[in-house]
Amino acid sequence: MSASQTSSSDLPADVPTLLVKIFGKDRPGITAGLFDTLAAYSVDVVDIEQVVTRGRMVLCALVTEPHPGLEGDLRATVHSWAESMKMQAEIISGLGDNRPRGLGRSLVTVLGHPLTSEATAAIAARITKTGGNIDRIFRLAKYPVTAVEFAVSGVETEPLRTALVTDAARLGIDVAVVAAGLYRRAQRLVVMDVDSTLIQDEVIELFAGHAGCEDKVAEVTAAAMRGELDFEQSLHARVALLEGLDASVVDKVRSEVRLTPGARTLIRTLKRLGYQVGVVSGGFTQVTDDLKERLGLDFAHANTLEIVDGKLTGKVTGEIVDRAGKARLLRRFAAEAGVPLSQTVAIGDGANDLDMLNAAGLGVAFNAKPVVREAAHAAVNFPFLDTVLYLLGVTREEVEAADTLDID
Repeated sequence: MSASQTSSSDLPADVPTLLVKIFGKDRPGITAGLFDTLAAYSVDVVDIEQVVTRGRMVLCALVTEPHPGLEGDLRATVHSWAESMKMQAEIISGLGDNRPRGLGRSLVTVLGHPLTSEATAAIAARITKTGGNIDRIFRLAKYPVTAVEFAVSGVETEPLRTALVTDAARLGIDVAVVAAGLYRRAQRLVVMDVDSTLIQDEVIELFAGHAGCEDKVAEVTAAAMRGELDFEQSLHARVALLEGLDASVVDKVRSEVRLTPGARTLIRTLKRLGYQVGVVSGGFTQVTDDLKERLGLDFAHANTLEIVDGKLTGKVTGEIVDRAGKARLLRRFAAEAGVPLSQTVAIGDGANDLDMLNAAGLGVAFNAKPVVREAAHAAVNFPFLDTVLYLLGVTREEVEAADTLDID
């Protein structure tokens, strides 16, 4: 039986094959021209890969051997065609298909601004040292950061993540490692913190500015950070300082809220891709409800400032949204959305987000404190919220396409 009569889907390891490599200046018609040339020899296509970088193409085709006595003619014809196209050709004889990829497949996303050759070399070397093999490299974005994705096989995701995240801080880059597979694009619920994540502000501080008690609120916040107060105690202490504030200040605070750069783009792109998006906040529904309406969010939950007779009472009503509460709400939103918890993404910056980040299928620390970065599955330390999209495998081209659509 000749090689051309063998099904390429189950190609035996000892069947002769040819690797045909074409490289040179990219132009329309190269791929079609190569396979038109090969078609005259009735070879089967086993594998194809094409890469274009700064206008230079590398096209590789792995094909079965032609009928006996025709290989020399095939080689001469391919070289002649390539020369006519002002391209170069290389043809290498071998056996069988590509070697099987090792067990354990992961996608490693590297973000840099810039992405230096030193950092790239270090990441590649670390992958090798863990026993992994780089199967493919693909650029996701060139701005506002350079984002590159490595497909890695031969090592399990968790040890690879541990090894690479350790190097990332030293190299001044962000690295995210997730298991490869269809589920990555099936992560259909994204839930994020609000203060210092979706928005640049701390809402309690905006209210405190109108009440003239910024310093006192800051003192309580500092005490909480020192561990002298838990979140619920600090929340009640800070809200108490707002007692008597006119309810009209709510509209003023809403107008002062500043979205984090890239927030609208993040949400617009996620919605276009079919994701559901929600927010959970230790802040207040008086702000999150407005954000939900403005941004077209699917879910929103926060604490609620009590208002009686047009005045803030200095109290909150309803269930307190604290560290544990955020994780509960993530689970609740996932159940309502019909999304398995393993297919959720959580984004936050503070210690009170940790339970939520750990509960999600992918927890992303956004410009977070060191303790949060170390505990999260992935970290983004650039001030653009839409860079989170690259961790989901979304390219800059897809981001820009979504950014032109009206999804309201």
